[in-house]
Amino acid sequence: MKRVVVGLSGGVDSSVAAYLLQEQGYEVIGLFMKNWHDDSVTISNECPWLEDSNDALLVAEKLGIPFQTVDLSEEYKEKIVDYMFNEYEKGRTPNPDVLCNREIKFDVFMKIALSLGADYVATGHYCQKSEIEVNGETVYQLKAGADTNKDQSYFLCQLSQEQLAKSLFPIGELTKPEVREIAAQMDLITAEKKDSQGLCFIGKVRLPEFLQQKLQPKDGLIIQIDKNDSVYNSEKQEGLTLEEDLAFDARKLPYTPEMGKKVGKHQGAHYFTIGQRKGLNVGGTTDPLFIIATNVATNTIYTGLTSQHPGLFKKALQIEKSEVHWIRKDLALANGETMDVMARIRYRQPLQKATLHQFENGMFVAFQEPQSAITEGQFVAWYLEEELVGSGVIS
Repeated sequence: MKRVVVGLSGGVDSSVAAYLLQEQGYEVIGLFMKNWHDDSVTISNECPWLEDSNDALLVAEKLGIPFQTVDLSEEYKEKIVDYMFNEYEKGRTPNPDVLCNREIKFDVFMKIALSLGADYVATGHYCQKSEIEVNGETVYQLKAGADTNKDQSYFLCQLSQEQLAKSLFPIGELTKPEVREIAAQMDLITAEKKDSQGLCFIGKVRLPEFLQQKLQPKDGLIIQIDKNDSVYNSEKQEGLTLEEDLAFDARKLPYTPEMGKKVGKHQGAHYFTIGQRKGLNVGGTTDPLFIIATNVATNTIYTGLTSQHPGLFKKALQIEKSEVHWIRKDLALANGETMDVMARIRYRQPLQKATLHQFENGMFVAFQEPQSAITEGQFVAWYLEEELVGSGVIS
């Protein structure tokens, strides 16, 4: 009998995942990950992880499976929280959920599970796994969840073959309503529970306040750039190589405060991200202002009117060589090769037609349609039909 450790989060998805595995004849163990108890960073007086671990315990009791809590807060602080602060300080916008899966759930947590004699680790993610044979070797495929509304494959875009080999996603072929229905039929306490928001397992975190406790506020200017500014009409030189051409499309525009007008002040460029429109507190504009660029070195924020401002759009993005990650290593591109894919630059974004271009120094992703708010530090993931084959950090 195969043994599976399920990451019970106290939510409905992982509860139903545990139940389904039981039905399939696995020996199931429930494990709750406690990832946060740093009281120096106060978040709110509520203590969601206590409530969640209690719900997870009740589900385990209901299903009659062993349950324990593991405290991963040390690893979490080191691998996720510190990384986030470092990224924000550099003016990048990290994705803690993608990292949490790569570094915690499918690494630290998985090692604990395997040390308990588990054959697999299971989670309540909406994605599917299948296997094929390539040159006599088993290759694992990560596919989108059947519920297109809920597909979470993007969050797993940094997993490896080794991690996928040991993973199960029992609810991947179900829709959210079906999952809730099973939970209700089984009378699980989590059946009606709202979906959790916020950082994975930290609970109710409001990011600006969270960051303010570690990154010092400092006053800076908010500059508004006109949509007709000449920076948007700079012509490409003649005779560029393909790589230079793509680098031009992916480049950061050279904004300076003199190019625009001062419209307000802010408390620190590192609190803001491209495409953001809330939290600027600049009044009196005809249309909403969107952030088109931030400069942490000069502590300046550049903005433009409306979501159609040219400063928000780019046709290409770059990934440094070391940040290119293939789940399907057998499909990895060699220098000079290209691949037509569907890609997304954030969770829940509809897939976009794109072409990957691999060069000696890294990869460019060129989109058929210009994309809004391509953000440094976030992940781009690319798909062949339903299958997520690779990803990378936007540089």
